[in-house]
Amino acid sequence: MVVVDKPSGLLAVPGRGEAGRDCLSARLQDEVADALIVHRLDMGTSGLMVFARGLPALRKLSLAFEQRRVSKRYLAVVDGWLDDDEGRIDAPLIADWLARPRQIIDHEIGKPSLTLWRVLAREPDRRTRLELTPVTGRSHQLRVHLASIGHPILGDGLYAAPAITDAAPRMLLHASALTVPHPVDGRAMAFDSPAPF
Repeated sequence: MVVVDKPSGLLAVPGRGEAGRDCLSARLQDEVADALIVHRLDMGTSGLMVFARGLPALRKLSLAFEQRRVSKRYLAVVDGWLDDDEGRIDAPLIADWLARPRQIIDHEIGKPSLTLWRVLAREPDRRTRLELTPVTGRSHQLRVHLASIGHPILGDGLYAAPAITDAAPRMLLHASALTVPHPVDGRAMAFDSPAPF
């Protein structure tokens, strides 16, 4: 397997059109031909991503994600001060088919989605630095969940108001820690990446 630290602003996988060709998976495959995508990060999110080396490794790593044997931690800076020091957001998500790629909370047909959060610092400009642990791994889960409790991620152009989007030069969300079983011998492999903000 290969673990890569993705910069913010770079697609994880190919997108539409000529501009969508430049992405992390294509750059990595130029150097490691058998690198296959296991999971994704949003374009605006930076941080750790794991790639499988070949199809047998892809099957094992994909199964580890499916069985929740992979742990991920993110760092984020959100708008406002949270009252509690830690909590959980348990809100089912589904694609908003009329406004793709947005996701929405839907308690009737949404898929179960759980995020654990912990305050790291309350900053003087009414911002809060959080550690986030997604128990499930839905598209845009952290972004939607934080916006749903009134604390959108700074720089998030999809789920935050314009003033909050413009309050940061990028989306302040970073995949900072990843622990994954090695696809050959199952050893727990832990990786860390400090947040660049």
